[in-house]
Amino acid sequence: METGGKIGVAPACLALGLPRATYYRRLRPKPVDATAPTSDGDRPSRPQPRALPPEERQQVLAVLNEPRFMDLAPPQVHATLLDEGRWLCSLRTMYRILDENGQVRERRDQLRHPEYKKPELLATRPNQVWTWDITKLLGPAKWTYFYLYVILDIFSRYVVGWTLSSRECASVAHAFIEETCKRHNIDPGQLTLHADRGSPMISKPVAFLLADLGVTKSHSRPHVSDDNPFSEGHFKTMKYRPDFPDRFGSEEHARAHCRDFFPWYNTEHHHSGIGFFTPHDVHYGLAEGQRAKRMAVLEAAYRAHPERFPHGLPALPSLPHAVWINKPATAEAGAASA
Repeated sequence: METGGKIGVAPACLALGLPRATYYRRLRPKPVDATAPTSDGDRPSRPQPRALPPEERQQVLAVLNEPRFMDLAPPQVHATLLDEGRWLCSLRTMYRILDENGQVRERRDQLRHPEYKKPELLATRPNQVWTWDITKLLGPAKWTYFYLYVILDIFSRYVVGWTLSSRECASVAHAFIEETCKRHNIDPGQLTLHADRGSPMISKPVAFLLADLGVTKSHSRPHVSDDNPFSEGHFKTMKYRPDFPDRFGSEEHARAHCRDFFPWYNTEHHHSGIGFFTPHDVHYGLAEGQRAKRMAVLEAAYRAHPERFPHGLPALPSLPHAVWINKPATAEAGAASA
């Protein structure tokens, strides 16, 4: 900084917002030294005569990480050692040693979340993979609900069973699953039953029942709704129907609505995921005949008015041959190459 004798150092530093100490320090730069600090804020480390030697510091760290001390704060450790007649170092030194080793906060992970494997389920025929869930139906008053239990076949989208209850509990789920499996003559080893992680789904009565029936249980990952898409989609279809009420006046009202909805869903609803056939036709092997009839109608229309089909004879959606929950990448690559 050059003042040229026209202005003093103090006014110049004041105008530039620069401390005078900085001005004088830069007028007399220190000689370059490899051991010197690299910036104004750095200071060379000087050995402290009272510092613990490295081997003692390691001993202190080992004591702090003993199983009985690893969950305790340094003051707790320090007090315990004094009660035992031991003194290793000051409390501040304990903190300093922990800080040097990156352990000044938590010295082990307190929360250990298990890694949940993504469920990958394949159905190539009906009654091979079922999925089930529970949804709330609003009752006549605020905070009143009816609980609808539904089991769905993922291959055909057929509702194989449903029940309505005033409560959500394992005992209702137990009886419902047992009755549905018996009604459809499920053999041991035939079926996988998939659900999310609601309390009835992971309850011991339901787990023991599935083991007794020879049914493989499967669960979604926590907080991952995409692991149970078929049940979620079914409930959306139900609740977006024009005749779905805002509230149900009684349990019998809700039950009467379900008695109308599920026959419609199974036998009249043309589902987009199964080629716009009904779940009943796919579940009971009638869809191939229905598809042949539809194709005959299209062929007759094409022969009668070919000018109305500029792209030729239209094709019908194919019937499902494999339905996945979380299709693995290897299966997707194989399907693309085929």
